[in-house]
Amino acid sequence: MSGTAYQGRKLGEVFKIITAMIRDPDVTIYMGLAGSMATAGMWGIVSWMIEKRYIDVLVSTGANVSEDIYAGMGFPYGRGSPCVDDTILLKYRIDRFYDVYADEYLYREMERLLRDFIRDLPSDYVFSSAEFLYLLGARLSRLGIRSIATSAYKSRVPVFVPAIVDSGYGIAYIQALREFGKRVYIDQFKDFEQMVEIAMRSKETGVIYIGGGVPTDITQLVAVAKALIEEKRHGVDVSKPHKYAVKITTDLPQWGGLSGATLEEAVSWGKVEQVSMAMLNVDATIALPIIAAAIREAGLERKGVDLGWVFEGVRRYEDKI
Repeated sequence: MSGTAYQGRKLGEVFKIITAMIRDPDVTIYMGLAGSMATAGMWGIVSWMIEKRYIDVLVSTGANVSEDIYAGMGFPYGRGSPCVDDTILLKYRIDRFYDVYADEYLYREMERLLRDFIRDLPSDYVFSSAEFLYLLGARLSRLGIRSIATSAYKSRVPVFVPAIVDSGYGIAYIQALREFGKRVYIDQFKDFEQMVEIAMRSKETGVIYIGGGVPTDITQLVAVAKALIEEKRHGVDVSKPHKYAVKITTDLPQWGGLSGATLEEAVSWGKVEQVSMAMLNVDATIALPIIAAAIREAGLERKGVDLGWVFEGVRRYEDKI
């Protein structure tokens, strides 16, 4: 499609850059996953990309790694209409995600599963969100529940959720606190520390951004942090941008938000290299399946980066959760 025009050409360019990332043995690949992609079924593609090791690090919203569990528990998302009387949906406890419907009572069952997981965690350990979700993946794996966390656990891929409380995990935590007096501590600074350390141990980094928001912003900041560390170490002003960068978004840059900010803007911050980058202005629920199908058709194989050290602090809890 790179031989066409407009966003069709950009789609082809994005695929070429992702292919280059996958084939580059020196690159650690981060994916930033924003929005509510799980309710649209995209979680299955992300899980597959993790299992095939096309992703080394996932940075996500809490919704994307909780609302997939709803589906993994066997609860269906219904196809609905955005043109509906939402007071009627409220009456029947049907939650709406634009044109996707979920049963509120089944959603609460998913949150109770998370509540019980939190209840069983140690209170004397300060987790990163990646460590927290690693243990959740261990439990879900034993329960036979498919999810992004399950795939990440089996593949030893860290999943960071910098705003994890802004999701069903926040509700589950409050339930665990109120019902069981349980407190669990997730350190956002530890998240960033581990994300930066991964980059420091990597020769090069590449990024795939689905949407914007916190997942994109904090992954961009990894490049800034790495540059500042190298500057302090060597005493010279250096830039350590992500070698490859692609972004799929429907947002626009003129409002000043990161979700619509161009990758060219990121170049000015030293966050990405200008040589291998492409931005695609398309709904990710259209683009991601096409890209995944193209990767599969190309028969690309990748070993992936061993990041098992991220979980060393919580391995002792793995069989107890």
